[in-house]
Amino acid sequence: MAGSGTRAVIPALCGAHRRGHRMLGAEASVFPGRRCAWPLWPRPAGAPSGYRSSLRALGLAPSRGSVEPICCAAAAKRERRAPELRLGKVEPPPPPSPPCWGRTSPAATGDGLFVTDYFTRTPRKLSPFRSFASIELFHFHIPEDTVIAVWNLITFKEQGGTFGDQCPDRSITVYFRSGAPSVINPLHTHFPKDTAVPGSFALTLTWTLPNRTTGVFNVTSPLPGDWFLAAHLPKDEGKISVKGLYEECQYLFQPQLIVQRLVNIAVLYPGYVTEQSMAPHNRSCLYKVFVPSYTSRVLVEVLRCRGVEGCPLWLRVRAKAPPLHNSTALDCREHAPCQLALDLPFWQHWYYVLVEKHPGVPGTVSFQVTVQLTDCSRPSLARPPFLPSSASMNMPHSFGSVGGLALGDSPPPASPNGTKHPVPISIASPAGERCWPVRPTLRNELDTFSVHFYIFFGPNVSVPPDRPAVFVINLLPVLDSGGVLNLELRLNVSSLCGENVTVFGCLNHEVPLTSGDNASVTCETESLAGFLLSVNATASLSRLRIPYPQTGSWYLSLRSLCATEHGFEPCTNVTAEVYLRAYLSPCINDCGIYGQCKLLRTNNYLYAACECKAGWNGWGCTDNAEAFSYGFQLLSTLLLCLSNVMFVPPVAIAIRSHYLLEAAVYIFTMFFSTFYHACDQPGIVVFCIMEYDVLQFCDFLGSLMSVWVTVIAMARLQPVVKQVLYLLGAMLLSMALQMDRHGLWNLLGPSLFALGIMAIAWTARTIRRRHCYPPTWKRWAFYLCPGALIAAAAVLLYAFVETEENYFYIHSIWHLLIAGSVGFLLPPRAKPSRRLGPLPRRKGCGYQLCVNEQEELGLVDPAVASINSICTS
Repeated sequence: MAGSGTRAVIPALCGAHRRGHRMLGAEASVFPGRRCAWPLWPRPAGAPSGYRSSLRALGLAPSRGSVEPICCAAAAKRERRAPELRLGKVEPPPPPSPPCWGRTSPAATGDGLFVTDYFTRTPRKLSPFRSFASIELFHFHIPEDTVIAVWNLITFKEQGGTFGDQCPDRSITVYFRSGAPSVINPLHTHFPKDTAVPGSFALTLTWTLPNRTTGVFNVTSPLPGDWFLAAHLPKDEGKISVKGLYEECQYLFQPQLIVQRLVNIAVLYPGYVTEQSMAPHNRSCLYKVFVPSYTSRVLVEVLRCRGVEGCPLWLRVRAKAPPLHNSTALDCREHAPCQLALDLPFWQHWYYVLVEKHPGVPGTVSFQVTVQLTDCSRPSLARPPFLPSSASMNMPHSFGSVGGLALGDSPPPASPNGTKHPVPISIASPAGERCWPVRPTLRNELDTFSVHFYIFFGPNVSVPPDRPAVFVINLLPVLDSGGVLNLELRLNVSSLCGENVTVFGCLNHEVPLTSGDNASVTCETESLAGFLLSVNATASLSRLRIPYPQTGSWYLSLRSLCATEHGFEPCTNVTAEVYLRAYLSPCINDCGIYGQCKLLRTNNYLYAACECKAGWNGWGCTDNAEAFSYGFQLLSTLLLCLSNVMFVPPVAIAIRSHYLLEAAVYIFTMFFSTFYHACDQPGIVVFCIMEYDVLQFCDFLGSLMSVWVTVIAMARLQPVVKQVLYLLGAMLLSMALQMDRHGLWNLLGPSLFALGIMAIAWTARTIRRRHCYPPTWKRWAFYLCPGALIAAAAVLLYAFVETEENYFYIHSIWHLLIAGSVGFLLPPRAKPSRRLGPLPRRKGCGYQLCVNEQEELGLVDPAVASINSICTS
C-alpha cells in the first residue's frame, strides 16, 4: 500500500523491566524501583503540528495530567510456557489472558498492546463532478483488531502558487466504503436495469477558514481490509477556459488516517473452556475465534458466572471486528444458560466475543467462556478440536500463538494449563440443515477487468428438486473490486415438462444461503444480505450487475420451486436446466454508444468508469433525461462542419491576388477543421477519415498557420524573407503544438510575433515615405479596421463566452469570424513594376512618359521614381 506510516506502540508494560527497559517501537519512561512506565505519544514524522491535541480530543491519547503509570504485577505468573514438543504431536499453548478494559482508559491487564499507526496521502487537486471518472480516489488498508480509525480530512485552496483567499467556497463531498470504491450518484441519475447499488457513507465539508478547512471522520471497530475514499467538487456550469489565460482556483484534498489496534487478543479454541476473572475496575474482556469454511453455526456460551449480583454480564458477538453497542447481544441476567447462537456465520473470518459487565456492578466477576462450531456436514454434533474438518487447513497462520497449531492437524492433545477439554456437546440445529456440495468455477482472465468464470461441465446447470445447486465465484483482493460483476440466468423452458417451475438464485457474499425452509424466496437473514434472481417460463432471462463488488468468495445458490395456490412448494420429479454465465467486465455494457469506458489508476489501484457524452448520464450512460436528440446532433455537426465553408472567399481572394501559398494554407485549414469537427462529435453522428489525434493536430496547426501567413503577408516583405518566415513558423508551431495544444501562448505567441514584424515593416515604410502607411483612408476604413474588429470579436468569444452547452454555435461563429477577418485583412495584389504603353504623341517635339503603377498605389518611395526615357522629336 502506497503512503507513509509510522507506528507508536503503547503497551500495558509487563516484562519491560526484565527486557532492560526497552520497548519495541515505543517510548516510555521506566522507573526501576516501581517497575512502572509512563507511556509517551510521539508525533510521527510528517504528522501535523496538532497531532497530539487531535489524539487527545478524540480520546486516542490521554491528557498529560490524567496519565497514570502502568505498573507490572508478578510477571512470572503471566509468562506463558513454550509449547512442549513431543514426537508425533504438538500441544497447543494455553490461551493468553484476554485484555480487559477499565472505566476510563483502555488499560490492558495482560499481554495486550495498543498500537497506533499513522498514514497519509499526497494532496490531490479536486475536480467538479461529471462522472465517476472525474473523482479523486484514495486507497487505505486497515489492519485486523482495530478498535478505532480516525480520518483527518484536510482541504486547502491555491491560486497561482499562493493561498487562494479570494477563491469562492465550494463544498467538498467525501464518500467512505469498506472493501471496494463507493458507487456514488450525486446527480441523482438513473442506474441501468438490473443493477444493484451498494451503500456508502457520505460527508460534506464546509469551509471554516478563508483558505483551509479540516474535517474528522472516525469509525469505531471498523471492518479490516481495504477502505476507499472518493472526493469531488459540485458540478459546475461547464465553462471552457483557455489554459493560461488566468490563474485558476485549485482545491486540494489530503486525507490522513490514524488507527489504533489491539494486539495479542485472546484466541478461543473451539471445544475448550477459558476461565476469566474480571476485576472491579474493568468493564469488559475481548476474545476472538476463527470460523473455518463449512461452518453452519457458532455457539458462544458463558459458564459458571459468579458475581455479587448473579451474572451481571452482557455477551456480544460480531464478525470481522470487535463488537459495537448494536451488535448481536445477550443479557446473561435474563437468560440461563447464557448462550448466543449465530446461524450461517461468515466463513474464513474471525468472530469477536465481548463479555461486558453491567455498569455500577461492584466486586469481581468470574466466568468461563467456550465456543462450539457446528460443521454443516455433521449438524447434530459440535466439531471437537481433534476432529479434522473439511477446511481446517485453511486456518490463517495468525491463529493461536507460536507453534502454528491448526485445528484438525494433530491427534487429541492434552488439556493445557488453565483450560478444560469438554466432551462434544449436542447442539440443536434447524431441521434439514445440511452441507450441500459447492461447485467451483474456473477463472479465465482475458484482460484487465475482463474475467470469465466457467463452470465445470457447464454452462448448462441442472437444478434438482430436492436440493440446491451451489457455486462459488472467487474475486481476487484489490484486483477485481474496480470492475463490474455480471451474472446471467437463462431458463431452458423445455426442461420443465409443462410444470409451473420457478428457479430462484441467491447470490451471497462469503457464505452460501442454505436455508432449510424450501418455500422461502428471500436471500436475506438478520445478519446476511444477498441478491435475488428468478426465472420461469414467462420470464426466462434474469440479469444482475454489481458495480465495484467486494472481493472474496461469492456463493450462488440455485433451487427450484413450484408455484401453487398456497405459494411456492418443493417440486417433485422436475429437474430444471439453467444456463449460467458469470463474468467480470470493466463497465456496464461497455458504457453503450453514448459513453466511453476509461481505465483509471490511483497509485497502485486500478478501476474503471464510464464517461458519458451527448447529454447522456448515469453509471452506464443510459439516463437520457438530458440527452441530445438525433436531430440536434445532426444540426450541431453540420453547423460546425459547414461553417468552415466561410474560408472559400478568402481562398478565392488569395488566388486572385496571387497569394498562392496563403491560399494553400487556407484550404488545408478548411479541410482538416471540417473533418476534425465531424470526428469530434459526442453523439452518433460521427465521421472520422483518420485517427482523432492526427485530425486534431492538423486542425490546430492549420488555424495557427492561417493567422501567421495572413499577418506576414500584410507586412509586404521581400519574397525570400517572407518564404523563410513561413517555413520557420510552420516548424516552430508544430513543435509548440506537440508540447501543449491547449496553451494560451500557442495562439498568442505567434500572433504577437507576426504583428511585431508587421508593425516594424509598416513603421519603416512610413518613416521612409514621410506619411502614414497604408496611405489611403479607404484601406483603413473599409478593410483594416473591420477585419481587426472581427478578429477581436472572435478571440473574445473563444476565450470568455464558450461553454460546453453553447459550444456548437459559438464555435461555429468563431469559424465564420476568423475566416471573414482573413478576407478583410489580406492585402491587395502586389503587381511588379512594368512600363505603360506609349502615350499618343503630339506632332512636333514630344515626350514619352513612363509611369510606375506601384508608386501610384503608394507602395514605393516617390524619391526613387524616375522617368524611363525622354524623347525628342
